[in-house]
Amino acid sequence: MREPIPLANFEIRRAARSERSPLFRMLELYQHDLSDVWDQDIDVHGEYGYELDCYWSAPACKPYVIRVNAKYAGFALVNDEVKVPGGHHWLEQYFIIKKYRRSGLGRAAATRLFDMHPGRWQLGQFPLNYPAQAFWRATISEYTRGNYREQEITSGSWVGILQEFESPAPVDPGDACARRTVPEMQEQLASNTALA
Repeated sequence: MREPIPLANFEIRRAARSERSPLFRMLELYQHDLSDVWDQDIDVHGEYGYELDCYWSAPACKPYVIRVNAKYAGFALVNDEVKVPGGHHWLEQYFIIKKYRRSGLGRAAATRLFDMHPGRWQLGQFPLNYPAQAFWRATISEYTRGNYREQEITSGSWVGILQEFESPAPVDPGDACARRTVPEMQEQLASNTALA
C-alpha cells in the first residue's frame, strides 16, 4: 500500500461550468482506465468523448469535482436516471486520479457525496470490473452498516452489478454515530491493509 496522502484539505463540491474542461479531461482518463471492461474507441480527434453539457442545463444532473489542496483529484456525476424502480439518485460516474487512490479519498468523498443527497441511491459497476465492485461493496457496507441490497442486471440499456441503499438526512455533528473524518478513515485503511 502506498503512503497515505494527507487529505485534511479535500473538498467535493458542485462543478462550475468553467470547470467543464478539467472535468472532461478527467473523464478521458477515466474512460481510458476502463477500456478493458468498457467497449469504446477513440474518435477522429483522439478522444473517447462524453456528453457533459446536460450537467449544467438539466436540474436533475449534478457534476462534482473532488480536490485536494486545491488540485483536481477526481469527480462524480449524479443524476436521477436510476436503473430499477424506487431510487432517487444514480451515481453515473465516479473517478479518483491514480495518485490519490488507496489514500482514503475515494471513500471519504463518496461518503460526503451520499450525505449531501439524502434518499435512495443506486450505483453500479461493469460485470468484469472486480476492483470497483470490491471498493463499492466495502464503502457502502461501511456507510450503511451493512444495510444495502445488491443485484445483477443482465438485460436492458444498462447491465452490471447494482447496489441500492438509503442515505439518511444529514448527520448531526453532535451525534456519536456521525461520519468519521478523513484521517480516521485513513487510519482504518492502513490498519486493514496491515492485517491483510
